[in-house]
This record gives sequence, C-alpha cells and structure tokens, in this order.
Amino acid sequence: MKFKQVAATVLISAATAFASIFVYNKYFQPKREGPYQNGSDYTPVNYTHYMPGTVSNGNITPPTDFQQAARIGTPAVVHIKTKINPRQLDNNLQKRRSLLEEFFGDQLDDEGGRKYYSPAQMASGSGVLIADDGYIVTNNHVVDDADEISVTLSNNKSFTAKVVATDPNTDLAVIKINARGLPYLLYGNSDDVQVGQWVLAVGYPLNLETTVTAGIVSAKSRSIGINRSRRSAIESFIQTDAAVNQGNSGGALINTAGELIGINSAIASPTGAYAGYSYAIPVNLVKKVVNDLMRFGNVQRAYLGIEYNDPSRLTDRELKDMNISRDMEGIKVLGVPATGAAAAAGIKEGDIITKINGVATSSVPELMEQISRYKPGDKVSINYMRNNKEYTASAVLKNLDGNTGIVKMSVLDYLGADFNTLRKDAAYDMGIEGGVIVSGISSGLIKKQTSMKPSFVILKAGSVKIRTVEELKSALHGKKAVRLEGFYPTDRYSNIYYYDLDMGSTGSVAF
Repeated sequence: MKFKQVAATVLISAATAFASIFVYNKYFQPKREGPYQNGSDYTPVNYTHYMPGTVSNGNITPPTDFQQAARIGTPAVVHIKTKINPRQLDNNLQKRRSLLEEFFGDQLDDEGGRKYYSPAQMASGSGVLIADDGYIVTNNHVVDDADEISVTLSNNKSFTAKVVATDPNTDLAVIKINARGLPYLLYGNSDDVQVGQWVLAVGYPLNLETTVTAGIVSAKSRSIGINRSRRSAIESFIQTDAAVNQGNSGGALINTAGELIGINSAIASPTGAYAGYSYAIPVNLVKKVVNDLMRFGNVQRAYLGIEYNDPSRLTDRELKDMNISRDMEGIKVLGVPATGAAAAAGIKEGDIITKINGVATSSVPELMEQISRYKPGDKVSINYMRNNKEYTASAVLKNLDGNTGIVKMSVLDYLGADFNTLRKDAAYDMGIEGGVIVSGISSGLIKKQTSMKPSFVILKAGSVKIRTVEELKSALHGKKAVRLEGFYPTDRYSNIYYYDLDMGSTGSVAF
C-alpha cells in the first residue's frame, strides 16, 4: 500500500515537472528572432487569418498580407477625368401627312426644327496602366463620347489622353498618354481565381485619391444584364464583396500577389452606391480584347454558330416547353445555322455542350466567355452530350459573316448601333416595303450627335430608300454627311423623324 502511494507521488511529480517545462518553453522562455517578427512582436498568424508561412528548400515564406499587393497596384492605377462639351441637337421631327407620301415621291415641305442644347458634362473613373509607354485599359463607359480626357497618375502628374479603340460589347477601352518609363501591372490568370480567394480593388472612387479595398471572390461567371441591349454583348463577371463605388469603374482588381485579374466595371446597388457586391471583367477576356483593339482597331469576335437560351432568364413553363432543365450541366442547342462552325463540326439540335477546349461550360456566361477568347479561324474542341452519350468534336470558329477572315471596321461600326433588316412579316404589318431597325445604341456618332432611340426604323439615308442593312451600308459609304429618315413603331407611324449625321466627325469613334 505504501509502495503504491510512493509510486503515485512520483508519477504526479513527473507530470508536474513535464508540464512546467512545456509551459516555460512555450510561453516564458526568451523569444528568438523569427520570420514573423517585427521588432519584439510575434504574430504566427496575421489578422487576415491566412495560414502561417510555408517552408520551401529550408526557406520560410512569411504569411501573405495586403501591403505588398497594395504597393504594387496603386502606382499602376490612374485617375481618368472626362468632359463632354455642350452640344446642339435638333428636335429631329418633321410631320408628314402619311407614310404613303414618303414612298410615292410627293414633294415634302422642309420644316425648320427648334434647336436644343445638351449641357456640358464632366465625369471621372479609373484606369490601369498595362505598358510602360502609356497604354491604359479602362471601361468603355468611362470614356464614352468624351471630348476631353485627362489622366492623373498616383504621383499627381497629369496628361492628356486619346482613345485608341473601344469595344462596347465588353465595355472595354484602350486609351494612351504620351509618357514612358511608367509602372504597370502584370496580367494574372483569371482562370485560376477561386471563390473565397482574397482580392483587392484599386481605384479612385468618389473623386478620392488612390483607394484600396479588400474582399473575397464571391462568384464567377456572373451575368447581370447591364449590356443586354447589345447583340454581341459578353458578360461573365468576377463577383466580389470588395467595396467599389462610382469612380472605381475601369480600375484594377488584383490578387494578393499584385497581379491584375480583372477590370472593375459595375456594382449591384438599389441606391447607386456600394451595397455589398461589385463586378469585374476577367483579365483573360481583357487580354484578348485589348490585343485585338491595339492590333486591328476592333475586336475579332468568333462565333460557334448555335442558337440557345439562358435558363436563368426563362420561366419554368418556358423551360418545360423547350425541354430544358434549370440544373442542366451544359448548354442545350436549340438550332444550328447551316453556315456556322457548329454545323460543320457535326453539332445538332438537341445536343448539350458541356466543355470548350476542356473547360466546363455549365452556364451561358461560361460558354460566352470561353468562345470570346478566340478569333475567327481558331480551332476549338467541343464536348457535348447526345442521347446520354458524350462526344468530342473539333470546330473552326467563324466570324459573323460566316467566314474566318479579318473583320475590318465598316461605316456602320462608326455609327455605334446594332442594325437589323426588318423581317418581311414585320414590314408588312407596318405597311412598308422594308427597312432597317436600330436594335441597340452604344458609343458612336448616333449617340454623340442625335437623340435617336432604339426601335427607330430607317426608311431613307439621304435620298436612297433603305430596305436592308447592306443597302444602308452602301448608301453611307463615302458620305461626309447624311440624313437618316424613319419612324418609331410606337409612334403609330404618324411622324417621320430625321437625324442629321456629320460622318466626318469621328473624334470619339474608335479607329
């Protein structure tokens, strides 16, 4: 019995001694200089809750924080200020007795329209230096229709900028200042961006000086419908909760290594100010668009050649009628034009496209983003399901004209609108022989010089009657000035409107 008590006492003493040594070694012994120390502070994990540093080849890398990324990002993000001068606009209205007189050549009176003026406008945004010789990428809406553009660097030096080229479909623009030896950001890889990853937004919100905010990636391949009026609009945003406000547009979204992974473009807000989410154009798409704009003056946009619907924008009844499941992991092909790339690759109506070049395309924005990275003539592999079996095909992408050639800017591109030939049945219902409907208006002469609205039906360009888009293009070719005449279907065809265009005024039009 006595032996057991002695043994127990020894064990307790040993345990106490061991615990004392452990506690001393862990908490009370003098601190050694280590990789996480800053003076006498010892922080094994910093406030952002990153994992501790990693060991590679015997070297310890400290845990990442935002200081290094901010130091890299802020000098390469610029403040853009724009001015739109006051402009004179006509009321653009001439009353006619009927449309029949327009078509049968009766002499029409020339009513003088009252002149209206739009006031001067000033705005500001952000941009990102992408080369040391002054090339800057920003949003198209930041420089849209600007008569004057000034750029201020983070060191407060200011320059006058000129527009190199723009692409309203992706809301991107390239501008340039006359300077050299500038800091610029390196492109990252937006494919590597993961939901939950830390990111920083750098820009000039609310006319403040350079501002850095942090957040995480909350979603990828997000479509929010802000470019829905554009026929070839591309939306596949990186969604973050980094605070972004007016003035951040065109600024940088960077990762913690200081690499550019997106261009901040929009916020989701009921008030116009930041309310929790912001959206950035992924840099892999930015790279392609910027390269095309600088090389060709316009984007060489490739098309797969399929008809489809976005399940996220359809009702349950519409989905049922089309035999589409909302949780379908792919894009159901609803039609295949005979001259398109998909038809040549053997894709058929009813197939479900699941991958492009091995990248999953489970949603329409993902499919749009993947195809938009290529130009006409590029070959891509397509994974698709048919009758519950997976197949792979190769397709050579084509342009909108159905070939693989370089698409040069036409006179219609300078007008900055989407034009469509009226269908025969629509023209018949309107009581006209034909015409061209303006389905969308973005950057260009029409927006800058007129008050034209979408849905306008063009009947004449000068003295030439217009029935098709090709006729419109031909009538405008080589003209220095032209008058477009037509009507709005919602106006019950009682008024003919005219819009005068100065075709030589191309100050805000991309070349």
